[in-house]
This record gives sequence, C-alpha cells and structure tokens, in this order.
Amino acid sequence: MNKAQTEGIKDQVKGKVNEVVGKVTGDKTQEAKGDLQQAAGKTEKAAGDTAENLKDAK
Repeated sequence: MNKAQTEGIKDQVKGKVNEVVGKVTGDKTQEAKGDLQQAAGKTEKAAGDTAENLKDAK
C-alpha cells in the first residue's frame, strides 16, 4: 500500500464523518464538504491503486 492509497482512505473516512455530522446537525455546507472529501479520497486512492498496479507489473 502506498501513500496515495493511505491518504485516499483517510480522506474518505474524514469525508464520511463530515457528511454524517452535517446530516445530524442539519448543516448542508458541512454535509457537502464531506461529500467532496469522499470524492477526492476515492480519486486519490484510485491514483494510488494505479501506481501500485504499474509497480507490480514491472
């Protein structure tokens, strides 16, 4: 597992927490921030997955 994968997972978790807190408190801004963090985390993890696959293919 590389750094991009780890950071991506961390961002997804932080995003989920923000999303849930936003839903519970009724804060649409925080909920949206959480959604964006999750999306960014998924993208970063996917980039890390690709880099890992390329490394393994060598």
